[in-house]
Amino acid sequence: MKKLSVIGIGAGDPDHLTMQAVKALNLVDVFFLMDKGPAKDKLLDLRRDICRRYIVDHPYRFVETHSPERQRNDLDYTISVEALNRAKQDTFERLINEELSDGERGGFLVWGDPALYDSTLRILQAILDSGRCAFEYDVIPGITSVQALAARHKVPLNDIGGSLEITTGRRLAAGQLGDAGSVVVMLDAEDAYRQVSDPDTHIYWGAYVGTPGEQLIAGRLGDVADDIERTRKAARQVNGWIMDTYLLRKR
Repeated sequence: MKKLSVIGIGAGDPDHLTMQAVKALNLVDVFFLMDKGPAKDKLLDLRRDICRRYIVDHPYRFVETHSPERQRNDLDYTISVEALNRAKQDTFERLINEELSDGERGGFLVWGDPALYDSTLRILQAILDSGRCAFEYDVIPGITSVQALAARHKVPLNDIGGSLEITTGRRLAAGQLGDAGSVVVMLDAEDAYRQVSDPDTHIYWGAYVGTPGEQLIAGRLGDVADDIERTRKAARQVNGWIMDTYLLRKR
């Protein structure tokens, strides 16, 4: 039987890996790397560095393939994501069938944690449900950018007895929020914090958290929103991409 490990590798710092993740790395024979283009080569380099650092006396190999991209035209967002996941399902299924032998273990190294805003688990389950590929898999949790952000700003995620909401920039921009006192926003491509009407809301923002290029800004939203927008724009121009997260706390 073929086996797979879906391993959370943290938010960018190789030291984020748990002991459970290190043990799992040392069982993997084939690591599947999804190439998202030259602008994101650093993401692949980190995965290779993690393997070099933590795997001891266990032979392994990398299999690299092009990662499908989401169509960003006039398609409905949900429809475009479903189409992307179908394309990834075809890619994953091919890798498992062609690059992994019976008795071997394949590995997917997932940024952050496999359970939060990542589709790897949905895709693998869809492959199993299709009946065209048989394997067993396990899931190793990882430190998310949410945890890393709070640690770097030295703040708890919620107030005493308070609730916490984790949402996306798209939903924040659409005003689709609950009444939580603390809100973590991920996947914000359009500076959605600008839509928050109360300038006294406090924001803890971080980009590339845990990496050498980490940037942090915190303060009253009315005071630092312009600074965050300028920093995000400059970072995206330099790196070709940005991965940021922020915590909003009502005052």
